[in-house]
Amino acid sequence: MSSVIKLNKSVEKGKTVALEPAALFIADFGIEGDRHGGKDLRQVSFFGIESIQKMAATQVTTLCTKRFNENVITENIQLYKLPVGTLLKIGDTIQRITQIGKKCFGCELTDNNQSCPLAKEVVFTAVIQGGTVQIGAAIEILAPETLNK
Repeated sequence: MSSVIKLNKSVEKGKTVALEPAALFIADFGIEGDRHGGKDLRQVSFFGIESIQKMAATQVTTLCTKRFNENVITENIQLYKLPVGTLLKIGDTIQRITQIGKKCFGCELTDNNQSCPLAKEVVFTAVIQGGTVQIGAAIEILAPETLNK
């Protein structure tokens, strides 16, 4: 089963706070108190534990992971393989995938023409319906017509 295994909010540049056991997601904003909230359609960032482990396995020390702070760490789902526009039900929320991948800041991997999981596998969403998401919450992929019911 795909699920949320960690929740974070960025409170200031370089400082992330873990949210336990839950986080409040606000429609058209993102996570309550997150400094990236409300900015365009990249309100919430997701990164899979599998991608994090892939990055760790490279043993490259110049990765920009210290410059990037995901809000939600997932397991057992490859959100980056879903199309932009896909709706997700997570806890009480409904979120729409708005962007897959992010700008690369450059590192040893990209300098050697290798693929960086951070640049290709991070996913951003916009919060369509707010609510609470708890650690352990299941991630459900919704059909587009589900929102209209």
